[in-house]
Amino acid sequence: MKLDVNLCNNLKSIRTRLGMSQQELANIAGVTRQSIGGVELGQYAPSVAMSLRLAKALGCQVEDLFWFEEDLPEVEAILAGSVPKQRQSRVSLARVGDQWIAYPLVGNDAFRIEMIPADGETLAAIYPDAKESVRVEQLPSISKLPLASEVASNERQSEGEAQNQNVTNKVLVRILDDIDKLHNTVVIAGCTPVLSLLARATERWHPQLRIHYRFAHSKAALRSLCKGEVHIAGMHLYDPKTGEHNIPFAREALTGKSAVLITLGVWEEGLLVPSGNPRGIKTVSDLVEFGATIVTHEAGSGGQMLLERKLQEEGVASQTVKGFTHIVHSHQDVALSVVSGIADAGISTASIAAAFGLGFIPLHSARYDLVIIKEYLEEEPVKQFLSILGHQLVRSQLEILGGYDTSKIGEVVANI
Repeated sequence: MKLDVNLCNNLKSIRTRLGMSQQELANIAGVTRQSIGGVELGQYAPSVAMSLRLAKALGCQVEDLFWFEEDLPEVEAILAGSVPKQRQSRVSLARVGDQWIAYPLVGNDAFRIEMIPADGETLAAIYPDAKESVRVEQLPSISKLPLASEVASNERQSEGEAQNQNVTNKVLVRILDDIDKLHNTVVIAGCTPVLSLLARATERWHPQLRIHYRFAHSKAALRSLCKGEVHIAGMHLYDPKTGEHNIPFAREALTGKSAVLITLGVWEEGLLVPSGNPRGIKTVSDLVEFGATIVTHEAGSGGQMLLERKLQEEGVASQTVKGFTHIVHSHQDVALSVVSGIADAGISTASIAAAFGLGFIPLHSARYDLVIIKEYLEEEPVKQFLSILGHQLVRSQLEILGGYDTSKIGEVVANI
Protein backbone atom coordinates (compact mmCIF):
# COMPACT_ATOMS: atom_id res chain seq x y z
CA MET A 1 0.00 0.00 0.00
CA LYS A 2 1.26 3.50 -0.79
CA LEU A 3 2.96 5.20 2.14
CA ASP A 4 0.92 7.81 4.00
CA VAL A 5 3.56 10.32 5.09
CA ASN A 6 1.47 11.22 8.13
CA LEU A 7 1.30 7.62 9.39
CA CYS A 8 3.58 6.94 12.38
CA ASN A 9 4.38 3.58 13.98
CA ASN A 10 6.37 2.12 16.84
CA LEU A 11 6.29 -1.46 15.58
CA LYS A 12 10.03 -1.94 16.05
CA SER A 13 9.96 -0.57 19.58
CA ILE A 14 7.20 -2.93 20.71
CA ARG A 15 8.70 -5.88 18.86
CA THR A 16 12.18 -5.46 20.35
CA ARG A 17 10.75 -4.84 23.81
CA LEU A 18 9.12 -8.28 23.54
CA GLY A 19 12.40 -9.82 22.40
CA MET A 20 11.07 -10.80 18.96
CA SER A 21 12.99 -10.77 15.70
CA GLN A 22 11.38 -9.56 12.48
CA GLN A 23 11.19 -13.15 11.25
CA GLU A 24 9.56 -14.39 14.45
CA LEU A 25 6.91 -11.67 14.27
CA ALA A 26 6.37 -12.37 10.57
CA ASN A 27 5.83 -16.09 11.30
CA ILE A 28 3.27 -15.40 14.03
CA ALA A 29 1.41 -12.73 12.04
CA GLY A 30 1.48 -14.72 8.81
CA VAL A 31 3.28 -12.06 6.75
CA THR A 32 6.73 -11.79 5.20
CA ARG A 33 9.82 -10.54 7.02
CA GLN A 34 10.28 -7.98 4.25
CA SER A 35 6.83 -6.60 5.04
CA ILE A 36 7.78 -6.15 8.69
CA GLY A 37 10.97 -4.35 7.73
CA GLY A 38 9.18 -2.10 5.26
CA VAL A 39 6.56 -1.05 7.80
CA GLU A 40 9.17 -0.38 10.50
CA LEU A 41 11.17 1.81 8.10
CA GLY A 42 8.01 3.69 7.10
CA GLN A 43 8.35 2.62 3.47
CA TYR A 44 4.66 1.74 3.14
CA ALA A 45 1.45 1.59 5.15
CA PRO A 46 0.09 -1.85 6.11
CA SER A 47 -3.37 -2.98 5.12
CA VAL A 48 -6.17 -3.24 7.67
CA ALA A 49 -5.78 -7.02 7.74
CA MET A 50 -2.02 -6.81 8.29
CA SER A 51 -2.46 -4.18 11.02
CA LEU A 52 -4.91 -6.43 12.87
CA ARG A 53 -2.60 -9.43 12.55
CA LEU A 54 0.39 -7.48 13.85
CA ALA A 55 -1.56 -6.10 16.80
CA LYS A 56 -2.83 -9.59 17.70
CA ALA A 57 0.67 -11.07 17.42
CA LEU A 58 2.09 -8.39 19.72
CA GLY A 59 -0.82 -8.47 22.18
CA CYS A 60 -1.77 -4.83 21.78
CA GLN A 61 -4.29 -2.56 20.07
CA VAL A 62 -3.86 -1.32 16.52
CA GLU A 63 -3.82 2.23 17.92
CA ASP A 64 -0.77 1.28 19.99
CA LEU A 65 1.10 0.45 16.79
CA PHE A 66 -0.07 3.06 14.30
CA TRP A 67 -1.32 6.62 14.46
CA PHE A 68 -1.58 9.70 12.29
CA GLU A 69 0.73 12.54 13.27
CA GLU A 70 -2.09 15.05 12.91
CA ASP A 71 -4.06 13.06 15.50
CA LEU A 72 -1.89 14.68 18.17
CA PRO A 73 -3.75 17.78 19.39
CA GLU A 74 -2.08 21.17 19.53
CA VAL A 75 -2.68 24.01 21.99
CA GLU A 76 -1.47 27.56 22.45
CA ALA A 77 0.49 27.95 25.69
CA ILE A 78 2.34 30.63 27.63
CA LEU A 79 6.02 29.83 28.17
CA ALA A 80 7.16 29.94 31.80
CA GLY A 81 10.84 30.24 30.93
CA SER A 82 13.31 30.34 28.05
CA VAL A 83 13.74 27.77 25.29
CA PRO A 84 16.59 27.29 22.81
CA LYS A 85 15.92 28.44 19.27
CA GLN A 86 16.07 26.42 16.05
CA ARG A 87 14.86 23.20 17.64
CA GLN A 88 11.65 21.90 19.08
CA SER A 89 11.73 21.86 22.88
CA ARG A 90 10.35 19.43 25.44
CA VAL A 91 7.83 20.95 27.84
CA SER A 92 5.53 20.01 30.67
CA LEU A 93 2.00 21.37 30.43
CA ALA A 94 -0.70 22.32 32.88
CA ARG A 95 -3.91 24.31 32.79
CA VAL A 96 -3.66 27.26 35.21
CA GLY A 97 -6.83 29.31 35.34
CA ASP A 98 -8.04 29.82 31.76
CA GLN A 99 -4.75 29.27 29.94
CA TRP A 100 -2.19 26.58 29.21
CA ILE A 101 1.28 27.08 30.70
CA ALA A 102 4.32 25.39 29.11
CA TYR A 103 7.27 24.67 31.43
CA PRO A 104 10.49 24.08 29.45
CA LEU A 105 12.28 20.84 30.34
CA VAL A 106 15.74 22.34 29.89
CA GLY A 107 18.87 21.84 32.00
CA ASN A 108 18.17 21.00 35.64
CA ASP A 109 14.44 21.51 35.05
CA ALA A 110 14.48 18.36 32.89
CA PHE A 111 15.40 16.13 35.82
CA ARG A 112 14.25 15.01 39.21
CA ILE A 113 16.32 11.94 39.96
CA GLU A 114 15.30 10.56 36.59
CA MET A 115 14.62 12.46 33.36
CA ILE A 116 11.09 13.89 33.28
CA PRO A 117 8.85 12.65 30.44
CA ALA A 118 7.66 15.44 28.17
CA ASP A 119 3.99 16.37 27.86
CA GLY A 120 4.57 18.06 24.53
CA GLU A 121 7.02 19.77 22.20
CA THR A 122 7.05 23.35 21.00
CA LEU A 123 6.31 23.80 17.31
CA ALA A 124 6.13 27.54 16.75
CA ALA A 125 6.35 30.95 18.36
CA ILE A 126 3.13 32.95 18.20
CA TYR A 127 3.76 36.68 17.82
CA PRO A 128 0.90 39.02 18.79
CA ASP A 129 1.05 41.15 15.63
CA ALA A 130 1.84 38.37 13.17
CA LYS A 131 -0.84 36.91 10.91
CA GLU A 132 0.48 33.38 11.48
CA SER A 133 2.79 31.57 13.84
CA VAL A 134 6.51 31.24 13.11
CA ARG A 135 7.71 27.62 13.02
CA VAL A 136 10.74 26.74 15.11
CA GLU A 137 12.94 26.06 12.09
CA GLN A 138 12.14 29.55 10.73
CA LEU A 139 13.42 31.37 13.81
CA PRO A 140 16.64 33.41 13.45
CA SER A 141 19.92 31.89 14.58
CA ILE A 142 20.43 33.18 18.10
CA SER A 143 20.75 31.26 21.32
CA LYS A 144 17.40 31.91 22.99
CA LEU A 145 13.91 32.96 22.08
CA PRO A 146 13.33 36.42 23.66
CA LEU A 147 10.42 36.34 26.06
CA ALA A 148 8.07 39.17 26.89
CA SER A 149 8.59 38.38 30.57
CA GLU A 150 12.35 38.82 30.18
CA VAL A 151 11.94 42.18 28.48
CA ALA A 152 9.55 43.35 31.19
CA SER A 153 11.99 42.31 33.92
CA ASN A 154 14.84 44.34 32.43
CA GLU A 155 14.77 47.51 34.49
CA ARG A 156 16.96 49.38 32.03
CA GLN A 157 14.41 49.05 29.24
CA SER A 158 11.43 51.38 29.29
CA GLU A 159 7.89 50.15 28.86
CA GLY A 160 7.70 51.92 25.51
CA GLU A 161 10.83 50.20 24.25
CA ALA A 162 9.49 46.83 25.35
CA GLN A 163 6.29 47.38 23.39
CA ASN A 164 8.33 47.96 20.24
CA GLN A 165 10.21 44.68 20.57
CA ASN A 166 9.10 41.74 18.46
CA VAL A 167 8.85 39.37 21.40
CA THR A 168 6.49 36.66 22.52
CA ASN A 169 6.06 34.08 25.23
CA LYS A 170 3.26 32.22 23.46
CA VAL A 171 4.01 29.00 21.61
CA LEU A 172 2.20 26.26 19.74
CA VAL A 173 2.69 22.91 21.47
CA ARG A 174 2.02 19.42 20.12
CA ILE A 175 0.52 17.28 22.90
CA LEU A 176 2.41 14.03 23.57
CA ASP A 177 0.35 12.76 26.50
CA ASP A 178 -3.27 12.22 27.53
CA ILE A 179 -4.79 15.69 27.53
CA ASP A 180 -7.24 14.73 30.29
CA LYS A 181 -4.29 14.02 32.57
CA LEU A 182 -2.81 17.41 31.75
CA HIS A 183 -6.07 19.09 32.73
CA ASN A 184 -5.89 17.25 36.06
CA THR A 185 -2.57 18.78 37.07
CA VAL A 186 -1.62 21.00 40.01
CA VAL A 187 1.50 23.15 39.58
CA ILE A 188 3.46 24.17 42.68
CA ALA A 189 6.54 26.40 42.84
CA GLY A 190 8.73 26.40 45.93
CA CYS A 191 12.11 25.50 47.36
CA THR A 192 11.43 22.98 50.11
CA PRO A 193 12.09 19.33 49.19
CA VAL A 194 8.98 18.52 51.23
CA LEU A 195 6.87 19.66 48.27
CA SER A 196 8.12 16.75 46.19
CA LEU A 197 7.28 14.42 49.08
CA LEU A 198 3.76 15.85 49.21
CA ALA A 199 3.46 15.47 45.45
CA ARG A 200 4.26 11.77 45.61
CA ALA A 201 1.85 11.25 48.52
CA THR A 202 -0.96 13.08 46.73
CA GLU A 203 -0.50 11.07 43.54
CA ARG A 204 -0.59 7.87 45.59
CA TRP A 205 -3.99 8.68 47.12
CA HIS A 206 -5.39 10.35 44.00
CA PRO A 207 -4.02 8.24 41.11
CA GLN A 208 -5.67 10.42 38.46
CA LEU A 209 -4.07 13.58 39.85
CA ARG A 210 -0.67 14.83 38.75
CA ILE A 211 1.53 17.26 40.71
CA HIS A 212 4.05 19.29 38.73
CA TYR A 213 6.67 20.68 41.13
CA ARG A 214 8.73 23.67 39.97
CA PHE A 215 11.81 24.51 42.02
CA ALA A 216 11.92 28.24 42.84
CA HIS A 217 12.99 30.34 45.81
CA SER A 218 10.28 32.18 47.72
CA LYS A 219 10.14 35.44 45.78
CA ALA A 220 10.49 33.69 42.42
CA ALA A 221 7.64 31.34 43.36
CA LEU A 222 5.49 34.31 44.29
CA ARG A 223 6.26 35.98 40.95
CA SER A 224 5.21 32.83 39.11
CA LEU A 225 1.92 32.86 41.01
CA CYS A 226 1.35 36.51 40.13
CA LYS A 227 1.96 35.78 36.44
CA GLY A 228 -0.52 32.91 36.43
CA GLU A 229 2.15 30.26 35.83
CA VAL A 230 1.38 28.14 38.89
CA HIS A 231 -1.55 27.30 41.14
CA ILE A 232 0.43 27.40 44.40
CA ALA A 233 3.55 29.22 45.60
CA GLY A 234 5.54 28.04 48.61
CA MET A 235 7.39 30.64 50.66
CA HIS A 236 9.27 31.19 53.92
CA LEU A 237 10.05 34.90 54.16
CA TYR A 238 10.28 36.86 57.41
CA ASP A 239 9.62 40.59 57.80
CA PRO A 240 11.57 41.87 60.83
CA LYS A 241 9.63 45.16 60.82
CA THR A 242 6.26 43.50 61.44
CA GLY A 243 7.48 40.22 62.92
CA GLU A 244 5.29 38.37 60.39
CA HIS A 245 6.09 35.52 58.05
CA ASN A 246 5.08 35.64 54.38
CA ILE A 247 1.89 37.71 54.70
CA PRO A 248 3.43 41.16 54.04
CA PHE A 249 5.31 39.86 51.00
CA ALA A 250 2.27 38.09 49.56
CA ARG A 251 0.03 41.11 50.16
CA GLU A 252 2.48 43.42 48.36
CA ALA A 253 3.05 41.08 45.41
CA LEU A 254 -0.60 40.10 44.89
CA THR A 255 -2.08 43.57 44.68
CA GLY A 256 -5.56 43.30 43.15
CA LYS A 257 -5.73 39.53 43.64
CA SER A 258 -7.43 37.54 46.40
CA ALA A 259 -5.41 34.72 47.89
CA VAL A 260 -5.24 32.44 50.88
CA LEU A 261 -2.16 31.38 52.85
CA ILE A 262 -2.20 27.82 54.20
CA THR A 263 0.62 26.77 56.48
CA LEU A 264 2.71 23.70 55.80
CA GLY A 265 4.61 23.85 59.05
CA VAL A 266 7.37 25.61 60.94
CA TRP A 267 10.94 24.57 60.18
CA GLU A 268 14.26 25.33 61.82
CA GLU A 269 16.62 27.38 59.65
CA GLY A 270 20.29 27.82 60.39
CA LEU A 271 23.87 27.02 59.43
CA LEU A 272 24.86 23.63 58.08
CA VAL A 273 28.39 22.69 59.15
CA PRO A 274 30.44 19.50 58.87
CA SER A 275 29.61 16.75 61.34
CA GLY A 276 31.08 17.56 64.72
CA ASN A 277 31.41 21.25 63.79
CA PRO A 278 35.24 21.11 63.66
CA ARG A 279 35.63 24.90 63.43
CA GLY A 280 33.41 25.47 66.46
CA ILE A 281 31.11 27.89 64.68
CA LYS A 282 28.27 29.19 66.85
CA THR A 283 27.12 32.42 65.18
CA VAL A 284 27.42 34.06 61.76
CA SER A 285 30.14 36.39 63.11
CA ASP A 286 32.28 33.29 63.71
CA LEU A 287 32.36 32.79 59.95
CA VAL A 288 34.66 35.82 59.68
CA GLU A 289 36.57 35.22 62.89
CA PHE A 290 37.47 31.64 61.92
CA GLY A 291 37.98 32.39 58.23
CA ALA A 292 35.22 29.97 57.23
CA THR A 293 33.96 29.76 53.64
CA ILE A 294 30.22 29.87 53.03
CA VAL A 295 27.85 29.25 50.13
CA THR A 296 24.73 31.38 49.75
CA HIS A 297 21.34 31.24 48.09
CA GLU A 298 20.00 33.48 45.34
CA ALA A 299 18.79 37.00 46.09
CA GLY A 300 15.11 36.87 47.02
CA SER A 301 15.37 33.51 48.73
CA GLY A 302 14.45 33.03 52.38
CA GLY A 303 17.91 31.61 53.14
CA GLN A 304 19.74 34.59 51.68
CA MET A 305 17.49 37.05 53.51
CA LEU A 306 18.07 35.19 56.79
CA LEU A 307 21.85 35.30 56.35
CA GLU A 308 21.85 39.01 55.50
CA ARG A 309 19.60 39.78 58.46
CA LYS A 310 21.80 37.86 60.93
CA LEU A 311 24.98 39.47 59.58
CA GLN A 312 23.40 42.89 60.02
CA GLU A 313 22.25 42.09 63.56
CA GLU A 314 25.79 41.07 64.51
CA GLY A 315 27.41 44.01 62.73
CA VAL A 316 29.26 41.91 60.17
CA ALA A 317 29.77 43.27 56.65
CA SER A 318 28.77 40.69 54.06
CA GLN A 319 31.86 41.34 51.93
CA THR A 320 34.07 40.15 54.79
CA VAL A 321 32.55 36.65 54.65
CA LYS A 322 34.46 34.27 52.40
CA GLY A 323 32.30 32.87 49.63
CA PHE A 324 29.41 35.29 50.16
CA THR A 325 29.09 35.63 46.39
CA HIS A 326 29.25 31.84 45.83
CA ILE A 327 25.60 31.16 44.99
CA VAL A 328 23.94 27.75 44.90
CA HIS A 329 20.34 27.12 43.92
CA SER A 330 18.85 24.63 46.34
CA HIS A 331 19.03 23.33 49.90
CA GLN A 332 20.51 20.09 48.59
CA ASP A 333 23.28 22.07 46.85
CA VAL A 334 24.13 23.78 50.14
CA ALA A 335 24.44 20.43 51.88
CA LEU A 336 26.51 18.91 49.08
CA SER A 337 28.87 21.90 49.16
CA VAL A 338 29.50 21.33 52.87
CA VAL A 339 29.76 17.54 52.53
CA SER A 340 32.30 17.84 49.69
CA GLY A 341 34.41 20.44 51.52
CA ILE A 342 33.71 23.21 49.01
CA ALA A 343 32.28 25.26 51.88
CA ASP A 344 32.53 25.24 55.67
CA ALA A 345 28.94 26.37 56.16
CA GLY A 346 25.71 27.35 54.44
CA ILE A 347 22.16 28.34 55.30
CA SER A 348 19.58 25.55 55.16
CA THR A 349 17.24 23.61 57.46
CA ALA A 350 17.53 21.08 60.27
CA SER A 351 15.88 18.40 58.15
CA ILE A 352 18.47 18.83 55.38
CA ALA A 353 21.25 18.64 57.95
CA ALA A 354 19.80 15.39 59.29
CA ALA A 355 19.41 13.92 55.81
CA PHE A 356 23.10 14.53 54.99
CA GLY A 357 24.50 13.76 58.46
CA LEU A 358 25.72 17.32 58.99
CA GLY A 359 25.92 19.54 62.05
CA PHE A 360 23.31 22.26 62.46
CA ILE A 361 23.34 25.65 64.21
CA PRO A 362 19.76 27.00 64.56
CA LEU A 363 19.21 30.67 63.74
CA HIS A 364 15.47 31.08 63.14
CA SER A 365 12.14 29.24 63.20
CA ALA A 366 10.39 30.01 59.92
CA ARG A 367 6.82 29.29 58.91
CA TYR A 368 6.45 27.76 55.46
CA ASP A 369 3.17 28.72 53.79
CA LEU A 370 1.41 27.78 50.59
CA VAL A 371 -0.08 30.79 48.78
CA ILE A 372 -3.06 30.05 46.52
CA ILE A 373 -5.14 32.40 44.38
CA LYS A 374 -8.69 31.97 45.70
CA GLU A 375 -10.26 31.18 42.34
CA TYR A 376 -8.00 28.11 42.11
CA LEU A 377 -9.50 26.74 45.34
CA GLU A 378 -12.59 25.79 43.34
CA GLU A 379 -10.63 23.61 40.94
CA GLU A 380 -10.88 19.90 41.69
CA PRO A 381 -7.14 19.10 41.33
CA VAL A 382 -6.27 21.81 43.87
CA LYS A 383 -8.98 20.55 46.23
CA GLN A 384 -7.54 17.03 46.05
CA PHE A 385 -4.04 18.25 46.82
CA LEU A 386 -5.14 20.30 49.81
CA SER A 387 -7.22 17.41 51.15
CA ILE A 388 -4.13 15.37 51.95
CA LEU A 389 -2.43 18.01 54.11
CA GLY A 390 -4.24 16.92 57.26
CA HIS A 391 -3.68 13.20 56.61
CA GLN A 392 -1.84 11.50 59.44
CA LEU A 393 0.52 9.78 57.02
CA VAL A 394 1.59 13.16 55.63
CA ARG A 395 2.08 14.54 59.10
CA SER A 396 4.15 11.49 60.01
CA GLN A 397 6.33 11.88 56.92
CA LEU A 398 7.15 15.48 57.88
CA GLU A 399 7.73 14.68 61.53
CA ILE A 400 10.17 11.89 60.79
CA LEU A 401 12.29 14.28 58.72
CA GLY A 402 13.07 16.24 61.87
CA GLY A 403 13.15 20.01 62.28
CA TYR A 404 9.45 20.46 61.43
CA ASP A 405 6.56 21.50 63.66
CA THR A 406 3.46 20.19 61.89
CA SER A 407 0.93 20.95 64.61
CA LYS A 408 -0.85 23.56 62.44
CA ILE A 409 -0.42 22.01 59.01
CA GLY A 410 -3.31 22.78 56.67
CA GLU A 411 -4.54 25.79 58.70
CA VAL A 412 -5.46 29.02 56.90
CA VAL A 413 -3.19 31.69 58.37
CA ALA A 414 -4.34 34.62 56.24
CA ASN A 415 -6.78 35.82 53.59
CA ILE A 416 -5.50 38.66 51.43
